[in-house]
Amino acid sequence: MPAYSDKVMDHFMKPRNVGEIEDADGVGEVGNPVCGDMMTFYIKVDKDEKVSDVKFKTFGCGAAIAVSSITSELAVGKTLEQIRQITPNSVIDELEGLPQNKHHCSNLGAQALNKAVDDYLVKQGRMTKEEFATKHKEDEEEHDDACES
Repeated sequence: MPAYSDKVMDHFMKPRNVGEIEDADGVGEVGNPVCGDMMTFYIKVDKDEKVSDVKFKTFGCGAAIAVSSITSELAVGKTLEQIRQITPNSVIDELEGLPQNKHHCSNLGAQALNKAVDDYLVKQGRMTKEEFATKHKEDEEEHDDACES
């Protein structure tokens, strides 16, 4: 069994922001049935374009749940531009490390959150559905490769 930090264990055992937002401004879903990790992020965006609420639902291992929890905490109160700065490495750093074979979980958290932001931008008419599809097709291909390694 991989060694997890106390922070990973805390976010796995007591995940923050679990659930969904029924009238979410943006929803991002990512996952891969090959490794079993599935994450959905829901965001509310206020008039200043700051994320006022984040919820998630995750089906996956303890690392995937911890990643979702910490990612949701990192997002609350951030502008859409600041959300773009939440990277897999920043998630790993916030969790005080993840075993190498669980790093793909950090990719999922950042991708799901960014997909929710992009869904919001599509709904606002600031991104086309084609741009959304192209951008997130690349994310899915990267995750497929990570799960197979």
